[in-house]
Amino acid sequence: MERTAVNPWDWSIKLGYNQAEVIGGATRQVICAGQTSVDENGAPQHPGDMRAQISLALDNLETVLKRAGMDLSNVVKLGVYATDVDEALKNFDLMGMRFGPHQVAPPMTLLGVTRLAIPGLLFEIEATAAA
Repeated sequence: MERTAVNPWDWSIKLGYNQAEVIGGATRQVICAGQTSVDENGAPQHPGDMRAQISLALDNLETVLKRAGMDLSNVVKLGVYATDVDEALKNFDLMGMRFGPHQVAPPMTLLGVTRLAIPGLLFEIEATAAA
């Protein structure tokens, strides 16, 4: 798979994502449901702690990708939902710590929402991956 960043402006790069990417040579796609801060039984974890919830949601995303034979380097699109966008952005260094080593900055949309499906959850991340 080949990735070519498309950035008519550089402001998004400073925030850790590309405006777009041209993907070539991919033969498989994985569409991941939103991953949140839940344990293996679906029970919410880390109430009120945005940072811990982001970290566990990323752990869960990595687990799903691994089961599909991929990792974060394969992610080509992210959708992020947070009940408090400012608090999520304060903790977005976690995103850089996870995606940075893979040297990818997938296009991303971050939306503020009034709540997520399970009460107490603060953060959800969905991904499209390709290989």
